[in-house]
Order: sequence, then structure tokens, then C-alpha cells
Amino acid sequence: MITSTSNNQVKHIINLNKKSKERKNSKEFVVEGIRMVKEAPKERIVKVYVSESYYKDNEILIHDLINDDKLEIVEDNVFRKMSDTQTPQGVMAVIAMKEMDIENIVLVNNNSNTSNKQPLLICLENLQDPGNLGTILRMAEGAGVTGVIMSANTVDVYNPKTIRSTMGALYRMPFVYVEDFYETIDKLNKMGINTYAAHLKGDNVYKGADFTKPTAFLIGNEGNGLTDKASNLATKLIKIPMEGEVESLNAAIATTILCYESLRQRM
Repeated sequence: MITSTSNNQVKHIINLNKKSKERKNSKEFVVEGIRMVKEAPKERIVKVYVSESYYKDNEILIHDLINDDKLEIVEDNVFRKMSDTQTPQGVMAVIAMKEMDIENIVLVNNNSNTSNKQPLLICLENLQDPGNLGTILRMAEGAGVTGVIMSANTVDVYNPKTIRSTMGALYRMPFVYVEDFYETIDKLNKMGINTYAAHLKGDNVYKGADFTKPTAFLIGNEGNGLTDKASNLATKLIKIPMEGEVESLNAAIATTILCYESLRQRM
């Protein structure tokens, strides 16, 4: 049993929770809570950590969940130091990242429950709010999105707040970060994928577009929207009509409206 915060494993987990660089270097991230641990792909689980008190109350469950060689029992006060939450459930796991590239993302078209398996992509430029990103990933799974593409400056998808917001979709929704977002949009255009930029200056209301064909939605930063360069590369600028004095919608909400309109058309 781990009884000290000076333990190297404990230090590693604390750093994984706090530092994006640590996650990138080790290609690992931390998930917390029994649901996130149970839904994790077994082959990607590096280690499961359980607080002493949780283990005593759930010993059978834990041993059904993970082999002993991947299990560590942790003293309660040490576990609290390891946790990123104020009221830890008592179980967490270190998970290996899954590497994907843009070709994988475009070709993975089997996540939709609709009869139409055409690519449906979300392209995020410089999104900064962890909760927004997590919500988008969770929604994307529900709306039949086939992949999420993110610019290099988009918030880390393995941020603990993002992970919690995904509610497990992180394991199932294909995603990739790209170094050159503009080059990627151009590449999608050349592949025959219609790129629609959600933009206040859009001449077309989103419901007027045909999303049954290969589609990618371009979504910009919460405060500044899409850059002009990204917008200019889009096949078409589309807008969501609004009344009152509201100028724009939350990025996750706007993305949801567009993706579910696509799902409606494809059903």
C-alpha cells in the first residue's frame, strides 16, 4: 500500500493532473471515478489506484475490474493529495493515450448510428475552455460525429476538467491535434469534404445547407471566433439566426445546433 506523498507514482499522478507537458511526455493521462475507470479500454489502462477505504467497501468490484498487477491501494490522505477533485470517489486510473492522424479521423466513419456514413467532422480553432471542449466531445458522440480536429493552440483534451466533461466520450470519439489548422482545412476541401464556418457574417442560415454530404464544421475561439484565414478557406459561411441583443452563442451550444441539424438530415 502507498502511504507517502513522496512516492514516485504519487508525484507522477499529481504532475499528470497539473501539467500538460508531463502528459505529452509520458503519453498518459488520469481519469477519476468508477464510471471513467470502468469505461476505459482495458488494453490502455496502465494502473488503477484505489483509496484504502474505497477498497475495503468495494473489494469484489475492484478485483472484477482490474488485475492485481495493475492495482495499487493508497492511504486515504495520500489519495486525496493525488486527486484533482474536492470530493474524490476513491478510484482513479492512469490511461495510455491513443495516437491518431488526420487520415484516421477522416476515414473513421463507423461511429454514427444513422444509415448515412459520410464523414461528419468538427474542426476547432483555438478553443480555450476545458468544459466547452469536453461538452463538444460528449455531444459529438451523441450526434454521430465521426471525428474532431483541433488546432495546436486548442486547450488540452486531457485536462482533468475536459476529461470529466466528456463523461467517457473521450475514449470513443476519434480526435487529433494538427500543427497547421489552415493546411488541414485546405486538405479537407481537396478531399471533397464541405467545410462550413460558423460565422456572424454568414450569408446562409445553417438550415439551408445540405449536411448529408461529407461535412466539416469550423468552430472558432470563444472570444474571437474563427480567424479570417480559417473563415476564408471555408466552402461556405453559415450562421445561426438569433433574436434580441445576443451577438453570439457559446461555442459548445453552436456546435451542438449544427451537429444535430446534420443528424436530423441524415436520419
